[in-house]
Amino acid sequence: MTLGTKLAWDDTVLPFQLDRSDIRGRVARLDGVLDGILKQHDYPPQVEALVAEMALLTALIGETIKLRWKLSLQVQSKGPVRMIATDFYAPEKEGEPARIRAYASFDRGRISGAPMDNVGEGYFAILMDQGQGMTPYQGITPLTTDSLSRAAETYFAQSEQLPTRFELKFGRSTERGGQEHWRAGGMMLQHMPKASPHVSGGGSGEGGLLQAADILGDDEGEDWNRANFHLDTVEEMELIGPSLPPTDLLVRLFHEETPRVFDTQPVRFGCTCSEERVRQSLSIYSAKDISKMTTDDGLVTADCQFCGAHYVLDPATLGFEATEDPEGGADDTRPGDDG
Repeated sequence: MTLGTKLAWDDTVLPFQLDRSDIRGRVARLDGVLDGILKQHDYPPQVEALVAEMALLTALIGETIKLRWKLSLQVQSKGPVRMIATDFYAPEKEGEPARIRAYASFDRGRISGAPMDNVGEGYFAILMDQGQGMTPYQGITPLTTDSLSRAAETYFAQSEQLPTRFELKFGRSTERGGQEHWRAGGMMLQHMPKASPHVSGGGSGEGGLLQAADILGDDEGEDWNRANFHLDTVEEMELIGPSLPPTDLLVRLFHEETPRVFDTQPVRFGCTCSEERVRQSLSIYSAKDISKMTTDDGLVTADCQFCGAHYVLDPATLGFEATEDPEGGADDTRPGDDG
């Protein structure tokens, strides 16, 4: 089997539960998904690694939530990598794949060193939109200096009081013949929610933030530490290699914890941008505003930062004072008309 061979568990998230330990988890593989995300951009290796890590986190967290529409993860930083944004779209119908997209904003001239050397002071945010008529949710935690995964763990401990652990592996593999493919895999452990979690005072983590030990009681803490000890033994090729299915990996790691698996969720790279959405976003602007966006060629252009799509639009068809409709001809619904 060559490294580029499509595997049955590529681009999937497998939910599981450790019945003995009252812990739930996910195993994710993102291979074609990462290729789809990263081939849209000419990222330096350090930025590629950070985007790959965020995409894995997004897949694992998104599948954990009873999501109706969209989960977004964001990193805002004062370092050379200014922002990383990811979206996870829930399947529209049962059995259909979820969709992930991601991009990063950065100062290319300042990128150097290890990936996290390029992430400065800032915050890690989770935003959840359950769709029309629902109030969006947003939670924020400070960035840690270790990794984006540790920042996500801190978020769950601090904001949700849910002990959480991520173990992620990713990178490029070169197929015989020279072709490169992304191989990425990760696992998430999370203690099941308690009926009425309450922690008083500060935590034992960096900056007084909460950690698992601050939340769990003695017996729960022992179960949590034991599961994490088993996860510490996982090897890189067990998460990203072609030989070990996720179900076999769970048995290898957690056979004493009585693992139970659920239906696998497929995931794909996917973007929701469209010309209609671009037009809708510009519909709040006047003709004067639109004129300021018009190029020397007399056109308005827009680029999707997620997928690289390029839109070229006639300014006369844009804004709430548009004089023509996109299909051609006069726009009979412009302000002042009866239509």
